[in-house]
Amino acid sequence: MDLAALQHLLSAIPGVRVACVGDLMVDRFVYGDVSRVSPEAPIPVLARRRELVMLGAAGNVARNVAALGGHVCLVGLVGGDGEGHEALRLVSSEAGVEGFIISDPARPTTLKTRFVSGGQQLLRVDNEVATPAEGEVEDRLVRTIRDVAADVGLILLSDYGKGVVTPAVIAACRAAGARVIVDSKARSFARYGAVDIIKPNAAELAHATDMATDTDEEIAAALAHALSLCEAQAILVTRSAKGISLAVRGEAVRHFPGAPKEVFDASGAGDTTLAALGLALAAQASMEDAVAFAMLASGVAVGKAGTAVVTPAELMEATLAAHMAPAEAKVATPLRMAEEVARWKAKGLRVGFTNGCFDILHKGHVAYLDQARGWCDRLIVGVNDDASVMRLKGEGRPVNDLESRAIVLAGLGSVDLVVPFEEDTPMKLIEAARPDVLVKGADYSEDQVVGAAQVRAWGGEVKLAQIVQGFSTTAAISRMQDKP
Repeated sequence: MDLAALQHLLSAIPGVRVACVGDLMVDRFVYGDVSRVSPEAPIPVLARRRELVMLGAAGNVARNVAALGGHVCLVGLVGGDGEGHEALRLVSSEAGVEGFIISDPARPTTLKTRFVSGGQQLLRVDNEVATPAEGEVEDRLVRTIRDVAADVGLILLSDYGKGVVTPAVIAACRAAGARVIVDSKARSFARYGAVDIIKPNAAELAHATDMATDTDEEIAAALAHALSLCEAQAILVTRSAKGISLAVRGEAVRHFPGAPKEVFDASGAGDTTLAALGLALAAQASMEDAVAFAMLASGVAVGKAGTAVVTPAELMEATLAAHMAPAEAKVATPLRMAEEVARWKAKGLRVGFTNGCFDILHKGHVAYLDQARGWCDRLIVGVNDDASVMRLKGEGRPVNDLESRAIVLAGLGSVDLVVPFEEDTPMKLIEAARPDVLVKGADYSEDQVVGAAQVRAWGGEVKLAQIVQGFSTTAAISRMQDKP
């Protein structure tokens, strides 16, 4: 999706209203470190460090709609337990999400607890009852759908098979007069009737058709068979890094190839795809632009921890980065730096930070940065902007402007991220990054290093890198001025 098309679509989304109906879950992520095996059994011992709780499934779809700038009416079901109260609190805290949540004391709130170390899930524990809603509970769901659907043009039906998406609920969604897009985990697509789009992933399509879904040809055959088994107008299948394939009745299958992505956490990526696809179509985007928007959003989501949402700013940044040279893509804002650091640390990587003006890059700088990178797994370089260089170095400096200095630094293999800053010291960046290693040249003493006390306070180290004698920016400038 090009930048102009993305900007146009993002400008059309604010004010768009959709409904999200389906299985509401609470996702709990327990993060910790594993350094030993239990003496009681051959299992790892997780030393708990922190915990995150967020809405999952239909709740995550709603969160993504709101994060992208839309307004969503969320219809779901919780139990009368503590997790149900937590789900209601989470729904009420989401700007742009209007909750129409029904409580069923006879069932627990669906809870998925994931234990994570070093960026890898060690175990998932599910607490759920997947029996279909019935009686008064089902009647309340149907009445609620009728009420909220009168004010929306599109319904996202999130069917995780936990009991909300009953035949009566499906019928109520279809009768609303709105477009209906289903994210299906069901064995049979026929149960949804004449909806507009069914959106399985490749494994779910294979499960529903008993056919292979690896190649484009296999996907096309499976999609044709799936359409013959149901009344849906179209089926759109997500294929991870292979992209998306779309079958519309009476038309040839279209394949939208994806770009390779570093997958950090795939939890909830399908929810993000559903939210972005539906929101784009509700904003009157073409199917091609809606698919491109959904692929872009899911690509950002899989690079984040947990059942994460994506924002318009992140989509813009991802689009710009896709058109940049590798070095340009390493130049980041403080916000992106903080997000990258969170990802790196969740993987158990050691993060280093150093800073400077780096006005004229020379052999001494390269050796210094190589040494700094040897002390960490990822190295962030804070670089002074032009105004702060002038304040620190005087008139005539910098010789090279900020863009030139940042790109040259980013081109070094030892540097993982370059972050410009406008203050005279990098203290704000250090506090935002909370590096494990803070590096400065050996021409400083530790008590002279900005941020040293803070880094040591949170358990980090301060390292002083050796200086290559005879190389400095000042000397380089002097030699240039002395030349006739």
